[in-house]
Amino acid sequence: MVFNSCKDGEEIARETPTEAVFVSFQDMPDEPKMNPEALEILASWPEFKALETSFQVLYQSSNNEDLALAVTNVLEKEKALATSPYPELYDVPQIKSRQRVLRTFLLKVSASLAQRTDVNQPLEQMFLANNAWLNQFNVLVNNQLDLNQILDAQ
Repeated sequence: MVFNSCKDGEEIARETPTEAVFVSFQDMPDEPKMNPEALEILASWPEFKALETSFQVLYQSSNNEDLALAVTNVLEKEKALATSPYPELYDVPQIKSRQRVLRTFLLKVSASLAQRTDVNQPLEQMFLANNAWLNQFNVLVNNQLDLNQILDAQ
């Protein structure tokens, strides 16, 4: 009876077929409009340009496999950006903390893809984190108060 219940692993080894799940970016938040001064500063930061180029590839992903490759590439570019020297205006905790939040949601999308769970909510969170990060570049360009001058005036 024991030998009859053990099969040659046919049923155990049988995997569920992998289906290509198509990804739609129609409901995702749009990127914020960037300040021309911020774009000028960011244009001189090669690691940022590489990250933005990789991020745009996400929009060209048509299924989960393409998206997984694109997210992996964006994570590599984000890691290179984190270790690169920041432009002086953007070498502040406000930028670095939002970048870490973006990385967190990139990892969450990657985990959802690996576990084959719904990726729409993590994708939306990732795009919102990216938008918050990009908006912070605009905020810093628009509000260049020198805190040292304010504190010294007292």
